[in-house]
Amino acid sequence: MTKPADRPDRNAEPFWRRKALQDLTAAEWESLCDGCGQCCRMKLEDGDTGDVLITDIACALLDLESCRCVDYPNRRARVPACMQLSPEKVAAVHWLPPTCGYRLVAAGKDLEAWHPLVSGDPDSVHRAGVSVRGEVISEADIDDMPEFLARWYGVELEDDGADQTAGDE
Repeated sequence: MTKPADRPDRNAEPFWRRKALQDLTAAEWESLCDGCGQCCRMKLEDGDTGDVLITDIACALLDLESCRCVDYPNRRARVPACMQLSPEKVAAVHWLPPTCGYRLVAAGKDLEAWHPLVSGDPDSVHRAGVSVRGEVISEADIDDMPEFLARWYGVELEDDGADQTAGDE
């Protein structure tokens, strides 16, 4: 008779290699977020072409040091444009970075070596240089958003033109 310790442990393989996105538990889903903060950059979508400009402006709720939301449980109430990612949306949201854990798992690929689930260190994403730490400013620090966008991005907002979009993990 085979002892339990001698049997291969099906759970020894990490969940992101065993499960599809739609099969993840809520905790597994949340842990796929590497904490890069890329989703929290302000995005401007051209209403005519659908082109998306990803800016260096971060959501006011993003902690610029940790690259995590300061009010994650209430973010959607406080920032109505904050996108709640789902397995269905991952494939459709083309602005997610190629290193995004959700995007990688959806494509059947493994997580990057610096991903906190692989490295065991939540700061590895920052050391790898893929987070927004040091790359963005908070929208809370911008007094006149239309003027700022015009000056830095050559974008002029119109009432029926570009729409701001935001995203989350």
